[in-house]
Amino acid sequence: MHKANLNLLPTLKVLLETRNISRAAELLHLSQPSISKQLNQLRGEFGDELLVREGQRWLLTPRAESLAAALADPLGALARLYEAPGFEPARCERVFRLASSDYVAQHILPDICAALARAAPLAALEYSLWDKRQLPQLWQSELDLVSTITELVPDQIRGLHQGEDRLVMLMGRHHPLSGTAPTLEDYLAWPHLQVSGGGDKDSPVEQVLMPQGLSRRWFARVPFFQAAVEVLLRTDCLMTTPAHIAWQLSQEHGLSFCDLPFATRTQQYHLLWHQRHHQDPAHQWFRELAYPFLREHLQRTLGESRKQLAESRKQLDESHKPLGRS
Repeated sequence: MHKANLNLLPTLKVLLETRNISRAAELLHLSQPSISKQLNQLRGEFGDELLVREGQRWLLTPRAESLAAALADPLGALARLYEAPGFEPARCERVFRLASSDYVAQHILPDICAALARAAPLAALEYSLWDKRQLPQLWQSELDLVSTITELVPDQIRGLHQGEDRLVMLMGRHHPLSGTAPTLEDYLAWPHLQVSGGGDKDSPVEQVLMPQGLSRRWFARVPFFQAAVEVLLRTDCLMTTPAHIAWQLSQEHGLSFCDLPFATRTQQYHLLWHQRHHQDPAHQWFRELAYPFLREHLQRTLGESRKQLAESRKQLDESHKPLGRS
C-alpha cells in the first residue's frame, strides 16, 4: 500500500488556495524551484496534474477542486484525501455539458442521450450551440466537451480526431445546376446561403477565391441547418457544406449535391476538452460514451456521400460519351 507523504500537505493547501507557484513560495518561505518540485511530487502522489497552466494563470483540475474542499473540512479530511476518486455511472448525478452544431443536436445527440439515460439515469445533459471562435477561451467555460471543426488545437486542449471531410455544393433538386457538373462561373453566378451557427464552415472557399479576386454573392446567412434546408427548397441558392452533411440532408429533403468546381482543404473534426478535465473519471467516462456516436455518424455518412458522388460522376461521364458508329 502506498504510504502518503503528509509533509507535502501544507504545500498542497497553499497551492490550491493561491493557484500560483510564486505566491505559494512567498507564503511558505521556499524557492520557486522547491515549490515546483513539490508540485511534481504531489502530482505523483495523487495521479493527477492538480494545477494546469493556461497562459499566465493556473487552473485547478476537478480532482484538485475536490481536494481543496476536503482540506477545508478538518474532520476526516486526511482520511478522505488520499482516496482514489471513484465513478459509478448508475449513481452519477452530474450535469454533463456538450456543445456543437444544430446538425449534431438533431442527428447524433439523441443517440448520446439514449445511451446516457441507460447507463447513468440520474445524470443530465446540457447541450449548447458552439462557435469555434470560443475555443481559446475553453479554459473558462463550463463545457465538458466540444465537437467542432478546427485545424489547430490550442495548447492545454486535449482531443480525439473523429475524421475529415471535404466541402461540396448543396442545392434544391429544382435548381438548374442540379445533376450537372458546375463550373467556377456557375458557382459564382448564383446566390449563396451560409449556416452561421457552429462556426464558419466556408472559410476554405474564401482561401481559394480571394487570391483570384473573386467572391460569392450572399443571399442569406442563417443560424440553423433546418432553416437553411427550407431556404434551399424555396430559392435558387447554393450552399457549400461538408459532404456528409449534404448527403444526410439530401436523404431527408428534396436536395441534391455535387463536387465543387475547385479543390479546398479538408475539414478536420475533433472532440475536444480542456486539459484540466483529462484525468477526471466522470469526464473520461462521458467522452468515451459520446465519441463513438460522433465518429460513427461521420464515417458512415461520409462513406455514403463518397459513393453517391462517384455514382453521379459516372452518370455524367456516360451522358457525355460520344455515340458509337452503327
